[in-house]
Order: sequence, then structure tokens, then C-alpha cells
Amino acid sequence: MLQTVADTQNHAARKLSVALATGKEQIQEAQRLRYRVFVDEMGARLNTPEAGLDIDIFDAYCDHLLVRDEVTNEVVGTYRILPPHQAKRIGSLYSESEFDLTRLANLRPRMVEVGRSCVHPDYRNGGTITLLWAGLAEYMLKNGYDYLIGCASISMADGGHAAASIYRQVGEKHQGPIEWRVFPRCPLPVGALEQQGLEAPLPPLIKGYLRVGAYVCGEPAWDPDFNTADLLLLLPLARMNKRYMKHFMGAMAA
Repeated sequence: MLQTVADTQNHAARKLSVALATGKEQIQEAQRLRYRVFVDEMGARLNTPEAGLDIDIFDAYCDHLLVRDEVTNEVVGTYRILPPHQAKRIGSLYSESEFDLTRLANLRPRMVEVGRSCVHPDYRNGGTITLLWAGLAEYMLKNGYDYLIGCASISMADGGHAAASIYRQVGEKHQGPIEWRVFPRCPLPVGALEQQGLEAPLPPLIKGYLRVGAYVCGEPAWDPDFNTADLLLLLPLARMNKRYMKHFMGAMAA
């Protein structure tokens, strides 16, 4: 897997590529970027065995998607992908620490979990995000997977009011089928946080997932390590609008 795109939105000289990590050193590049974004920028409290790297037990079982600046050779975007056979080996999904996923059991053989998505602050533009989505779409199609799930995070810096507002905006409109409902282990008290008239903007990641057809599968969970409210999103590949698939994959979706 290797795709390249010229990013002219901010810097005419940028040339970005996307590919899966092929060894320990490349995985560490992703872990270093994750640490910079989640810990240094967002203030997450992570129990990591190596300073400056975001490492947990799932990393060894995952594929790691990297967007790289071909001029500077720096990794500027990443996604972590847990395929079903590896989820079976480790015995769980990351999101199971936050949600009861019992109702998704029948999807697991064809379901991929994604997470730890982040982008370098200087590259948060259309080119980087498009390449990450293109890489994910290609991964799903090449391996014959039908469902993608992941936790989409909302900052709790304001105590959770924005998260409650966002859930009110999207929870009913994009609600998944009842048979795919999940249940938070540490629920965010949405009712207690409701504020009349507050319309918090949707984070770009959540907006992107919903635009291509993802479902919101239940109420948000509170993640105390990252101090975020997380929504469990489920995207059946069959629901992805063909126009978006072509945008991400070009001729592969024809």
C-alpha cells in the first residue's frame, strides 16, 4: 500500500504519502507522534513503558497506518488498525474497555477496529486527512472487511458540556440499529450536563465519519485517562456513499 498526493493547501512543496508501517522503527514514529499530540498537546495521562512514546498492549497486534511528508521524511499522521484475527489473539478490542459490545458479536469476523488517530498540528488539513481515509478504505477493501468501528473522542476540558451538546446533535439523527447498540461502562451523565442553547461544533473526525455513513451506536463513555467523552461509531462499508469512496480510492471503487 502506497499512495502519494501533493498538498498545496498550505505549502506548495509538500508531498505526502500513506503506507503501513513495516517495522519497529516506523511503529515508534507513530507512537512518538501520538505522544506529542495526546500527552504534550492534549494533556492525557498515559502509563507508557518508554518516555516520549505512546505504547500500550494493543500496539503489537495492530497494523499502523502512516502519513509521511516525503520532503522532511517525518510521520505527520497515523491510524492504528486492529484486524479481527488479531483481536481474537489478544482477546478483546480496545473499545471494550469503554463499552459493552455484546450486540456486535456477530460482526466481529468482518470487523476492524481503528483508533489512536492523530495528525501533526502543522498538517491538519484536507490532504493529510484524505490520505488517512484513503489508506483505511484500501485496507478494508484489500482484506475483505465489511465493518469499521472506533471511539471518536470529544474533549472534556469544559466538564463535558460540549460532549453532551454534540451527542444531542448526532445521537438521534445518526443512531444505529437497535441490534448494534452498545452500552458505556462509565457513562457520561448527558442529562445532567444539558445546557439550553449550547451548540458545540462537531469535531472534524466525528463530522467526517458521519458524512460517509457511520452510525452512533450509543451514549458516550467517559475516558478518564484522556479526559474525553467517547462515542462508539460503526461504519458498514456498504453504507459509504460511492462518491466518497471514489474520492478516497479513485479507480479502485469503480
